[in-house]
Amino acid sequence: MLRHSSRLALAVALAGLSGSLAPAADADVAGVTQAVADFHEALNVMFTGDPAPMKAIWSHEEDIAYMGPMGDHHVGWSEIGPIWDAQAAKKLGGKVGVAELSVIAGPEVGVATYLEKGENIIDGEPRPVSIRTTTSFRKEAGRWKVIGHHTDTLPYLTP
Repeated sequence: MLRHSSRLALAVALAGLSGSLAPAADADVAGVTQAVADFHEALNVMFTGDPAPMKAIWSHEEDIAYMGPMGDHHVGWSEIGPIWDAQAAKKLGGKVGVAELSVIAGPEVGVATYLEKGENIIDGEPRPVSIRTTTSFRKEAGRWKVIGHHTDTLPYLTP
């Protein structure tokens, strides 16, 4: 369940987007597009066992959310930060990229929807990744940070 303050902040931020997508927002769209690329670069590094790049691109605030391919739901950096350590320890291998990217962005908040496609290596066997994804970003100290990530589940990762 989303916290009231999180819902209110998201509603206010998204309401601000509707009127702020003038040509001046091109730099914001480009920034969020690059942040999506950075997210996937960090994700692929994490698949090798190193969580540091992934942990660096996330906001460390307590109003962020993660609903990943394992079907779990976590709120706040205190819950999400350790998730990346646990996922890195699995050393899933493989590589995941972005397809059909759509970005909407304003000066402070951006949302990207896309498909994640690629594969992981589970017990030496390639396992396909083809999931729908939404990643949300907030500009913090001039840098786009992940504040939300939601994907379909992957059957081979769910308990």
